[in-house]
Amino acid sequence: MSGLTIAWLLPASLLAAGPGDYADAYRQSQTDGQPLLVLVGADWCPGCVTMKQGVLPRLTQAGRLQGAHLAVVNLDYESDLAGQLMRGGTIPQLIVFAKTPAGWHREQITGATSDAAVEALVSRARAAQATAASAGRSSGGTTGR
Repeated sequence: MSGLTIAWLLPASLLAAGPGDYADAYRQSQTDGQPLLVLVGADWCPGCVTMKQGVLPRLTQAGRLQGAHLAVVNLDYESDLAGQLMRGGTIPQLIVFAKTPAGWHREQITGATSDAAVEALVSRARAAQATAASAGRSSGGTTGR
């Protein structure tokens, strides 16, 4: 997704999110520049339940998601928002957005996955931010918007 599209998508999604985790996590990510990690799933989906009740809590409790903001979007209750965030129709989708000076870096994992794969996803988002920020500083550009 291009930076322009994601720049439009995320603020517009705030209206659709209602009083949920996504709007708060998005605002925090915008404020502090930390990656936004979004799990899109449903209560009836075994893989989604595994991610929501197993993998993500384990990583959070171990401090391995520190420096990222986590949101859960329920496909059944927030279908418009989920549809905007997802690529393809398979759930669960774990999507990470990292704000860079050039726009938003987006990456996802589809399906239930391991703790290590989620950690790697978040690490790649942080690396994309660091690389973009470093390139901006070395070229004399600014890193903030």
